[in-house]
Amino acid sequence: MRRRAFDAVEKMDMPDCDPVRLERTYRQFGLVNGALSGWRRLYRQEIRPLLSAESATTLLDVGSGGGDLATRLSRWAAKDRVRLHVTGIDPDGRAHAFAAGRPPLAGVDFRQAHTTGLLREGLSFDVVISNHVLHHLQPAGLQQFLADSEALARTKVLHNDLRRSPAAYALFAVAALPFRGSFIREDGLTSIRRSYTPQELAALASPGWRVERTSAFHQMLARRKDSP
Repeated sequence: MRRRAFDAVEKMDMPDCDPVRLERTYRQFGLVNGALSGWRRLYRQEIRPLLSAESATTLLDVGSGGGDLATRLSRWAAKDRVRLHVTGIDPDGRAHAFAAGRPPLAGVDFRQAHTTGLLREGLSFDVVISNHVLHHLQPAGLQQFLADSEALARTKVLHNDLRRSPAAYALFAVAALPFRGSFIREDGLTSIRRSYTPQELAALASPGWRVERTSAFHQMLARRKDSP
C-alpha cells in the first residue's frame, strides 16, 4: 500500500473477460456505490443547491459505467421536484450497451464517448462528475482528464474516488464477500491498490483543485469555478 499499483489491471477492463460476470458486475455496482461512495451526501451538499424547478441544470457523468449513479441522481432530483438533465458517457462499448439498455428515464441520456470528443463538439455542462475513474488513470492521463473536465464544466467538477490505505483494502476484502459471480470483490481490491493517496492527488492537480474527504475510504478532487 505504500506504492500505487499502477500496472495492475482490473479483470472487467480486459476485452475478453467473462461477459456474464461483467453484466452481473454492472448490476451490482448500484448496491456497492449506494452503500460506500457517499453520493447521497454529495448530491445534497454540492448538486441540490444548484437545482431549481424553473430551469434544468445539466450534469455530465464521466465514466458512467452501468449508469447506476446517473439514474440515481436523476431520481433524487425528481423526488425533490427540481430539474436535472444527466448525460452519462463511457468509452467502453460494453458499459454503454448496459447503461443504454436500462429502462428509459426522462432527463437521462447515455453516450459512448470521451471527454475530448465532447470538447471538439463545443459542449459544456453546469456540473461535471465522475465516480471511481481517477484510479484508472496514470499521472499524465489524470492531468489531461482534469483539464478536459474543467473545460467542460461551467460551475464545478467533482471527481469522487477511492483512497488507498491498508484499512480500506482489509475491510473491503471482507465486505465484498457476498458479491459472488462478478468482478466486484477482485476488481475492487485491485482498484484500491491502484488508487491515489490524498498527497499524491494534490501533487498532480493544478492550482484551484482541492482534495476533500467524502466518506470513510473515499476522497474527492474538486474544482469549483467560483473558488480561487
